[in-house]
Amino acid sequence: MAHSDTVTRILDSAESLFAERGFAETSLRSITAQAEVNLAAVNYHFGSKKSLIQAVFARFFTPFYQMVEASLDMHEKRHPEVILTVEEILRFVSRSISKVSEGDRRRLAIFMRLLGLAYNQGQGHLRKFLQNEYRAVSGRVMDLIAKATPELKDEERFWRIHFMLGAAAFTLSNMEHLRAIFEHDFDTQCTEEDVVAMLMPFLGAGVRAQSGL
Repeated sequence: MAHSDTVTRILDSAESLFAERGFAETSLRSITAQAEVNLAAVNYHFGSKKSLIQAVFARFFTPFYQMVEASLDMHEKRHPEVILTVEEILRFVSRSISKVSEGDRRRLAIFMRLLGLAYNQGQGHLRKFLQNEYRAVSGRVMDLIAKATPELKDEERFWRIHFMLGAAAFTLSNMEHLRAIFEHDFDTQCTEEDVVAMLMPFLGAGVRAQSGL
């Protein structure tokens, strides 16, 4: 088995099993069994379960942030004085997500479930890893959102951004089920693009809503 194929098998299996069972509940042996590799291969390529979890996230986040940064660089080169709106920032982000997932909504749904687990399963090492690896680009996006919402206090903007992430993660990770419910209740077809088109202005409006503090 080629080196790259082994790594891909391990990452694919880890990604799906973590999303299905959670980080703590998924053993390395279950991952190797699904990937059809031996335990030594995981230790050789990743060294530990924590490093494997980080690699699963890096496989998505690294190209995602590279695309976001490239898009922002191009915009700033063309329009250096223009302050982006929240909706425009979200469009840059959503386009990059679509490109990274390569149209594979199942993989995107799996990743969004993992993102939710990263918050509620106490993966402190993962939060530190993501902060250290992607601090520059994520900080750049946060600065742009701050410029787009000068009326908000920092504390309130913090919560708005996390409310936005929560709504996006829930919707994107449950896209198939939500569409089925909608089509049943309204007897109307609904594409994934339709859902995303409705989601973006909702998220933008939520971030920009009149302050409650």
